Amino acid sequence: MRPRIAVVGSGPGGLTFARVLHRHGHPVAVLERDPAPDARPPGGTLDLHEGLGQLALDKAGLLAEFQALSRPEGQAMRILDPDGAVLRDWRPGPDDRANPEIDRGRLRDLLLGPLGVQWGRGVTQVVPGARDGVLVRFADGRQETFDLVVGADGAWSRTRPAVSAVTPHYTGVSVVETALDDVDTRHPDIARLIGDGSVAVYGVNRGLVAQRNSGGHVKVYAQFRAPLDWHAGLDLADVEAVRSSLLALFDGWAAPVLDLLRRGTAFVHRPIHVLPVSHTWPHVSGVTLLGDAAHLMPPLGAGANLAMLDGAELAEAIATAPGDLDDAVRAFEERMWARAGRWATITTAGLERLVSPDPAEALALFDRVQPS
Repeated sequence: MRPRIAVVGSGPGGLTFARVLHRHGHPVAVLERDPAPDARPPGGTLDLHEGLGQLALDKAGLLAEFQALSRPEGQAMRILDPDGAVLRDWRPGPDDRANPEIDRGRLRDLLLGPLGVQWGRGVTQVVPGARDGVLVRFADGRQETFDLVVGADGAWSRTRPAVSAVTPHYTGVSVVETALDDVDTRHPDIARLIGDGSVAVYGVNRGLVAQRNSGGHVKVYAQFRAPLDWHAGLDLADVEAVRSSLLALFDGWAAPVLDLLRRGTAFVHRPIHVLPVSHTWPHVSGVTLLGDAAHLMPPLGAGANLAMLDGAELAEAIATAPGDLDDAVRAFEERMWARAGRWATITTAGLERLVSPDPAEALALFDRVQPS
């Protein structure tokens, strides 16, 4: 009999895992706490790397569909100084598909395809070693057992405590997100500032990044070093109060740059938390983790890519070794830990340079990653 497998979470990693298993004819229960796929905003755009996210989509048989949906022009990157002077203006070549962009919502819909997600099934606890397998407890009081439970449930995973007592810690960098809609019509000056991809401005211990999504939607991220409780006394639901606080933080920056904050419609606080760079755990039969649940790192373009490749590789390992489920999972964990450790080291160092006392560090990092 086929093993009973569940994946907790319907983000990119969990859905990729399920799609690859589905491609191999293996059933999997996708357990998601959200009541529907559109219950919350899907988030911003993602750049999927050739050897990571795109490789995972290829394993799922979805690479051609991704290429039709993605935006290669979104790879463009412009860097300004706080006075508004253009320091770098990189644009991809006509055949450059190394890291094309795709909106999270479009990627989610692509991955969902024929999958039957169990919406509204919030997991509260995963208990290995039960009499009939791994016990999963749900928020509605029900419970179910599986032979393998894969935690793809993100930074604050409810699956992780089954294998590891480690929890994420604050990096000292906070992000406040805002957005602009119909930017080409309503804000043509900002549209020109951003171009086809992203624009970034770096100052002392702070930065502003604006990223074009499809449909004229732009995400703006104000990032800065501050205590976790920097907003004490500030009502984060008061849009104008948050706007005033951010404008004071970036006081003296060029007016066109500050317009990214002045014209934002709402603000969301997103403090950056991470897991230890080399997060591993003693293997626990019947439970494993992937993506942010396993290796939460600074959001510098690697997280979703790694989660998707984790999911694809784990699914392939299970599908090609049906009689040795535990050995397949154990071998996958060893490969994942090694890869994640390398990327966690890179992204941790990258965050230090991007939000740095010396803004030249951010420019130097860009020149190393994307030379002219």
